[in-house]
Amino acid sequence: MFKLNGTIFMPQLLTLIGIPGLESIQFWIGIPFCAMYIIAIFGNSLLLVIIKTERSLQEPMYLFLAMLGATDIALSTCILPKMLGIFWFHLQEIYFEACLLQMWLIHTLQCIESGILLAMALDRFVAICDPLRHATIFTHQLLTQIGVAVTLRAAVLAAPCLILIKCRLKFYRTSVVSHTYCEHMAIVKLAAEDIHINKAYGLFVAFSILGFDIILITLSYIRIFITVFNLPQKEARLKAFNTCIAHICVFLEFYLLGFFFFTHRFGLHIPSYIHILLSNLYLLVPPLLNPIVYGVKTKQIRDRASKIFYSKDAS
Repeated sequence: MFKLNGTIFMPQLLTLIGIPGLESIQFWIGIPFCAMYIIAIFGNSLLLVIIKTERSLQEPMYLFLAMLGATDIALSTCILPKMLGIFWFHLQEIYFEACLLQMWLIHTLQCIESGILLAMALDRFVAICDPLRHATIFTHQLLTQIGVAVTLRAAVLAAPCLILIKCRLKFYRTSVVSHTYCEHMAIVKLAAEDIHINKAYGLFVAFSILGFDIILITLSYIRIFITVFNLPQKEARLKAFNTCIAHICVFLEFYLLGFFFFTHRFGLHIPSYIHILLSNLYLLVPPLLNPIVYGVKTKQIRDRASKIFYSKDAS
């Protein structure tokens, strides 16, 4: 790494400073973040064990939930260990390539999570609007294909963000990243060169994936609600609606937090520590809440979890 005209050519190391303006209390901020991480890992791991061991849960809705849980574990683990290293042990340095890898993994996993939520909405759409064909449409083979397609879509669309930084941006004003993790725009803004292409592609990925998924999920639920309200019996309406409540809660939680996250780009007068705290919550809250929401709202999961803990207490 060497400097030229006040700029740095391809820095080997970057420094993540955490939350600028809140450095004096970062140690204490790390405690609730660590608690959220532990609960998220425990909750999602328990969810995976229950779905794996309970034969009655080997259905598309729960298999999609298992995919969501695995994605949440991976997403939390991409962020929290390094973040806590910054907060508690002042381990702020990270190799440039490792930073780009973390950036790619975070954005890929976010896009995978959005794709899984779309798949879950389509599963509920077929189950309620065309129940007789649900078993023949959502086979295990289709679930595998959906999982592969969602993963490839996310990985391929996120990869150019990494390539554009590596190949286009050679000179940087500083190697200090004002963030707790390697976020795309936080890295791009360090460059001393034209970054319009990088910014435009980042927005394209966000709106093409999240926008596309939100539209299809919304249309699916409009059709679901029309079908449910046209059912003749009140009990049937309540039962059909109850199967969707957990997914609706997770859907709103993920995309509403995503809406606030976009203040990172457009909220010019909001303090930087608010931007960073919101972006951290956007990545940490869904993995924390998803297993809780599904555990509370899904009787089979709740009963199986009770059996696990009851048997342990009894022994």
